[in-house]
Amino acid sequence: MEKKSNDQTVAQATNSNTGVRSLELLIGTWQLGGDASGTVRYEWLEGGFFMLQHVDMKLFGNHIVCVEVIGHMKPFGQEADEQIRSKVYDNAGNTLDYVYELEGNTLTIWGGEKGSPAFFSGTFSEDGNYNSGAWVYPGGGYQSTMQKIQ
Repeated sequence: MEKKSNDQTVAQATNSNTGVRSLELLIGTWQLGGDASGTVRYEWLEGGFFMLQHVDMKLFGNHIVCVEVIGHMKPFGQEADEQIRSKVYDNAGNTLDYVYELEGNTLTIWGGEKGSPAFFSGTFSEDGNYNSGAWVYPGGGYQSTMQKIQ
């Protein structure tokens, strides 16, 4: 079986209905800072329709390991949803839903549905290698930075 390069996978997705390509700047490995420490790594799933995020971080004394699948919902026989959605599976048995939105250099990740009171909002540096923002949710929140390391 021929192994495809990441460039070939992304090229396939370019010809599809996938707005998830707007999140291309996330691809790579990031060092977390602020109130969290650890790393996150984003990669394309073969075919280029979905992005995977691998998380290994510490937050408020908790070690969190999870995987997230990011893309458009496309139930059997239906068109793809316009929103970029994700599902997270973590080492505590949680399954969490998010909606991603990138406008200009600001990334917003809504907990559950767009407009939720639980969200992340962060701004990318001009070169796209740094993001600074905060998670906000009822009763709390935390500062978060990401520095691209690979």
